[in-house]
Amino acid sequence: MSTTLLPRILPARLRTLGEQGAKRSLGMLLRGLPDRVHSELLSRLFNHLLKGQYLAEQLGELEGKRLAIGIRDCRSQLLFVIKQNRLQALPGKEEWDVRISGDLAEFWLLASRREDPDTLFFNRRLSIEGETEAGLHIKNLLDGMDFDLDAHLEAVAGKTLARRLAPMLRRLPAPGVTSPAC
Repeated sequence: MSTTLLPRILPARLRTLGEQGAKRSLGMLLRGLPDRVHSELLSRLFNHLLKGQYLAEQLGELEGKRLAIGIRDCRSQLLFVIKQNRLQALPGKEEWDVRISGDLAEFWLLASRREDPDTLFFNRRLSIEGETEAGLHIKNLLDGMDFDLDAHLEAVAGKTLARRLAPMLRRLPAPGVTSPAC
């Protein structure tokens, strides 16, 4: 069963801030910490969420590729390398093979699945540059991305506990998702 997980994992405090408060908080976080810290935190979160997901198997085709996420309005560039079907943060301002760029609000829409990746790319709200084949592969992965909560819970907690957790998580209210900005 697939579901949008992002609204459910956001800290309660961030959900209750409202759109303006969320924008300020996320903007301060992005400006207040070095890009390396963001890269490390996102790689850990992403790798955790990949457990049990079909998408994790597809990353092997991108082995060794360096990916940059450029958040234009925050003047941030997050760097990763794909190794052994995982995302690993890269230090400094290394070269990249593929870069996806856009404003924070567009990445938020992509992560929360409120906007189709094709729409964001074709309307040039997000852009891909660098190696064409790797960029196309990443775009297709984003396009086909569906989070399988059951598979993730089983991979993380085991089959028995996952069967008990899944119904409880599905009963949690999914709050509205606002678009943050810097």
